Amino acid sequence: MPHPLVEQLRFTRGEWVRALAGVTDDEARRRFPPMNSIGWTIAHLAAQEQRYWLHRAQGKTILPQLDALAGYGSPASTPPLDEARALWHTIVAAVDPYLDTLTTASLQDHLIIEGRPHDESIGTTLRRVTYHYWYHLGEVAAIRQLLGHTDLPEFVGAMAGEASYRPE
Repeated sequence: MPHPLVEQLRFTRGEWVRALAGVTDDEARRRFPPMNSIGWTIAHLAAQEQRYWLHRAQGKTILPQLDALAGYGSPASTPPLDEARALWHTIVAAVDPYLDTLTTASLQDHLIIEGRPHDESIGTTLRRVTYHYWYHLGEVAAIRQLLGHTDLPEFVGAMAGEASYRPE
C-alpha cells in the first residue's frame, strides 16, 4: 500500500484531471495574461514531477523538452491540449513506480542535487508537489470561468472514498 502522502498526491492528480474535463484544445491554448495557458500548466506540472521524481531522485530525464516548454521560469507557451496531456500522462506513469517505494523512513531522506542534499526532505518535496497542483487547480478554475464555463467543480471531490485519513 502506498504511503498516505503518495495517496494524497494521487488523489490530487485525480482532482486535476477532473478540473480539466471539458476543456477544448482552443481553450487550452488561450491565455489571459499574466496567467499561462492551461496547456502550459499541464506540461508545467509534468516538468515538476519529472524534475523531482525522475531527474533528482533517479538520475533520469525521459522528456528533456519539458523544461524548455513549461519549466519553472520558462516563457509562456500554448502547447496543444493533446500534446500536454500526453506529456503529463507519460511522466506520471514513469514516476509512480518510484513513489510506490517511498516509506515513512525514506520520506525523511533528502534528494541529492549536484552532490549536496536538497534543503527539503523527500516528504516535504512530496507535499510541495501536491500543493503546487492545488495552486494550479485554482488557476485553471479561474481560466475556465473567464472562458465562460459553468457547472465547474465547486469543491474537492470524493474524499470519503478516495482520500480518507488513514494512519501510517
